[in-house]
Amino acid sequence: MKGNPNSHLTAKERDKVSYPTRKLYNKGVIRGEVLDFGSGYGKDAEFLNAKGIKCTAYDPYHAPDYPDQQFDTIICQYVLNVLLPEEQAEVLMSVSELLKPSGKAYFTVRRDLKRFGYRTHYVHKVPTYQCNVKLPYKSFFKNDFCEIYEYRHFNQIDNGKEGIFENPSPDTEVISELATVYSIYDKYPVSKGHALVIPKKKSANYFEMSDKEKTACQIMVERVKDILIKKYNPDGFNIGFNMNEAAGQTVFHTHMHIIPRYKGDVENPRGGIRNVIPELGDY
Repeated sequence: MKGNPNSHLTAKERDKVSYPTRKLYNKGVIRGEVLDFGSGYGKDAEFLNAKGIKCTAYDPYHAPDYPDQQFDTIICQYVLNVLLPEEQAEVLMSVSELLKPSGKAYFTVRRDLKRFGYRTHYVHKVPTYQCNVKLPYKSFFKNDFCEIYEYRHFNQIDNGKEGIFENPSPDTEVISELATVYSIYDKYPVSKGHALVIPKKKSANYFEMSDKEKTACQIMVERVKDILIKKYNPDGFNIGFNMNEAAGQTVFHTHMHIIPRYKGDVENPRGGIRNVIPELGDY
């Protein structure tokens, strides 16, 4: 937040529910246990609770207790437009992790912005940021003022797009997800917590990916590393990928391995990934 410290000042002090939340409520898609992610002053959560829908409000500034459970429905209203790209990535990953496997999330973004970048807030007189946002998710609703995207976990949808990697099965645990990349646990782990980071667009190897996709993979590697540290407390990591048959690649769609390492898991760990050629590992 160092580069965008005033994003919380863009929250509106409304006296009623927001337009997109009312629209979603009237459409009957807000179900089960609900999270309002980036809730601002909490009017949407207040509205839903009054309607008998259990809704938890989370906002880094106004309701800062981070949720400790997963939810059936997550709403995220007008949050992404006021965040820098790296902050948007943080929100997308957080929502994917807080959403139940069969749940749905709804991201509302503005479509009436005339100026982009930093501007002086007309009330608070400090620099605030705003930008257009387009997501590769299903467009649930759109008018001249806003667009609502519907998000489901990547393994829960049949995207049917040529060139897109075959989805993992619906019962696969998704660790985290971004618009262009996701992470799951390896089906044949070599250690406890062995994870994969996989771009959604099919490519034979890492060097065929775009710079944007490589950046997304790096962001996801960092995120998954933190998750694995909290969950398994490993003593180290091996992180990398196989490229071409000579290097041991057997699945010809780019994927990165994040392999937690533990003291004593091999007799002599010296050399690390150099041990792919065993006689050269101990140097």
